[in-house]
Amino acid sequence: MNADQLCPCGSQINLSGCCLPFIERRKQPETAEKLLRARYTAFTLGQVDFIIDTHHSETRGDVKRDEIEEWSRDSDWLGLKIVESKAGAATDSEGLITFCAKYELHGKIEDHWEVSQFRKEDGQWRFFDARALKQEPFKRAEPKVGRNDPCPCGSGKKQKKCCNS
Repeated sequence: MNADQLCPCGSQINLSGCCLPFIERRKQPETAEKLLRARYTAFTLGQVDFIIDTHHSETRGDVKRDEIEEWSRDSDWLGLKIVESKAGAATDSEGLITFCAKYELHGKIEDHWEVSQFRKEDGQWRFFDARALKQEPFKRAEPKVGRNDPCPCGSGKKQKKCCNS
């Protein structure tokens, strides 16, 4: 771990000035988003204790350490994208964050979409729960125009002899 490298969370700030102070417990994240970024960074660095310790006490019993260690160790973490934050500011008590974490596992690139719920416990942000989001396959609104169908431009010609040529 090089503290002068850019933080894996995507903030474009050096690790030492971004998530590392949280992971090393020198500072507490002021917002739910900062905790989410620090937890992502902890996954990239294999800092499983931080991931477990930042679970809310009500849900910490559901944590499977061996699964977290395996996912953290076996994945090549490629990036974090925060899509939406609802609440989660320093003055809030709860927050929801929608994000996508991109990683490579066993030679396959994956996008992990999730809505994470954060709650404050004893004044500190904690990860409470998550709901995975499935990426739905693309569905056409209208049937596909075949090569022998009339061209949708209205010319009266077949698609293959008009706009598809």
